[in-house]
Amino acid sequence: NDSGEFPSRQITFPLMLSVGAAVIGSLQFGYNTGVINAPQKVIENFINKTWYDRHQEAITKSSLTTLWSIAVSIFSVGGMFGSFSVGLFVNRFGRKNSMLMSNVLAFIAAALMGFSKLAGSFEMLIAGRFVVGLYSGLSTGFVPMYVGEVAPTALRGALGTLHQLGIVIGILIAQVFGLTAVMGSDDLWPLLLSFTFLPAVLQCILLPFCPKSPRFLLINKNEENKAKAVLKKLRGTSDVSADMQEMKEESRQMMREKKVTIPELFRSAIYRQPLVIAVVLQLSQQLSGINAVFYYSTRIFEKAGVEQPVYATIGAGVVNTAFTVVSLFVVERAGRRSLHMLGLIGMAGSAILMTIALALLDQLKWMSYLSIVAIFSFVAFFEIGPGPIPWFIVAELFSQGPRPSAIAVAGFTNWTANFIVGMGFQYVEELCGPYVFIIFTVLLLLFFIFTYFKVPETKGRTFDEIATGFRQTAAAGREKHSPEELNSLGADSQL
Repeated sequence: NDSGEFPSRQITFPLMLSVGAAVIGSLQFGYNTGVINAPQKVIENFINKTWYDRHQEAITKSSLTTLWSIAVSIFSVGGMFGSFSVGLFVNRFGRKNSMLMSNVLAFIAAALMGFSKLAGSFEMLIAGRFVVGLYSGLSTGFVPMYVGEVAPTALRGALGTLHQLGIVIGILIAQVFGLTAVMGSDDLWPLLLSFTFLPAVLQCILLPFCPKSPRFLLINKNEENKAKAVLKKLRGTSDVSADMQEMKEESRQMMREKKVTIPELFRSAIYRQPLVIAVVLQLSQQLSGINAVFYYSTRIFEKAGVEQPVYATIGAGVVNTAFTVVSLFVVERAGRRSLHMLGLIGMAGSAILMTIALALLDQLKWMSYLSIVAIFSFVAFFEIGPGPIPWFIVAELFSQGPRPSAIAVAGFTNWTANFIVGMGFQYVEELCGPYVFIIFTVLLLLFFIFTYFKVPETKGRTFDEIATGFRQTAAAGREKHSPEELNSLGADSQL
């Protein structure tokens, strides 16, 4: 649909049910990212009390900081392992079944965290955070892949943005539930952390009603009739010849290419360009400084002299959600590349504003308002581009053979960068003070330059058209590839 209209006739109930059920996994990821921020003091008291009961002495400040940092960041370590295992699951069990099976992890995590206080064990809390990280890592692979494969070409970007919308709604719910008046209290924080079992139950109820990925059925399982039946259901029409044609074309390419393992992905010169793009886009999301803002927003607002910093943080969550919805409607109109660049340059400007505001805070009281504006605009620009786009563009850059491996590598990159920012930000902030956001500004500008020169536009193009573009680039390249290699590429470039 080149006119840029939102093709509503392609939105059918089975399609929305499938996407909605999948996106519960994204909501879980967001919830568990944001849930640990508000009840920090309450959980630190629990660790302190548990330590005292065991050793008859108070815990040292450095041990408490270490245990708290581990509880926060072990989530990302679980995420790294989870995201790296995506390929193993989806190739064996399919997209839908993998999402169903991963809920076991959500139940285990909920039990560990929910009973940690009763058992007087902060080790259970940390183990639960690790397991829910594993679950979230798998979800960040399964959800964009499944959504990308059930969505019609004209809606792929808009529906792909729903993964990010799920994440930000999850963060917002966690921020609201984390208020002392709701569940962020001494008695209720185990319930706050174990709340993940509810969305997991909901997903287990809904997923059996959703179809398997038609691409997986046709291309991986060679079940043409099943794939056709699923497509008719998803598209709400009996004429699915165009979709079938596109998938068969991709299937023919697949016949010439075998499953691509992660080592092969790195070794083959032909995947190098799309892989570099996928990895750098994931880094542009995490190293933009967004998690620094989310993990420590309450602290930043406190420094800025805000009366009720928790509510300012929730305000940032609301802005976050609102602009993800904006992105949902403009991503098919404006295109991936231009939105990503707009987001990066807007965030860089906001980061400069934030630095000025935090640096002049002691001299000029009204700078506290500027810092709030800067944080809100930083979050808004993030959700226009760098938030949603890196997740679903990876699925667009690779064809069916290398896609699971590529998504695993991209997810691993994302979680590793997330971990580094989560662990390192406090220390860097102590060193740099208000100038910490200068580092992010420089990174944002570098990512902007990379996107400008290297990232292709994938809007409105079929997976096969995208693949052909990159094949042509590779063929035109100085390196000579074998015909099998050239046939197996899955991305596009207009370089």
